[in-house]
Amino acid sequence: MLADPAALPRANHKVPAIRRRTVADRLRASLQVLACGHARIASHRETSWASITFAGTRHRLELLFEGTDAVEAGEHFIAELPDHEFDIPRQLVADAAVMEVDHSLSPQPRLAVSVELLLLEEA
Repeated sequence: MLADPAALPRANHKVPAIRRRTVADRLRASLQVLACGHARIASHRETSWASITFAGTRHRLELLFEGTDAVEAGEHFIAELPDHEFDIPRQLVADAAVMEVDHSLSPQPRLAVSVELLLLEEA
């Protein structure tokens, strides 16, 4: 005896959509590794960039380091960023620069860092 498929109860569960990590996601993760996990990313702006021979994106991020250990990690981050070798698939970090730094000590040590990175698409 075969069951009528129309009479069988239907499963009502939806498969959750898989969110693929974007270049911006990978960049933020790489910056967090460089910051030893002590940075809080307050903002991230991404704009398209192109020249005659290259295409890519320019990223501007504001990172906050709060607390003594975090500020120390932030100072290390500032020193290492310009020469850091990023490992982002199909992307080349052509430029990574610290644009602005703001230190404050009260009520707790705090370091705000603005960085700008230019990522080029690898052919």
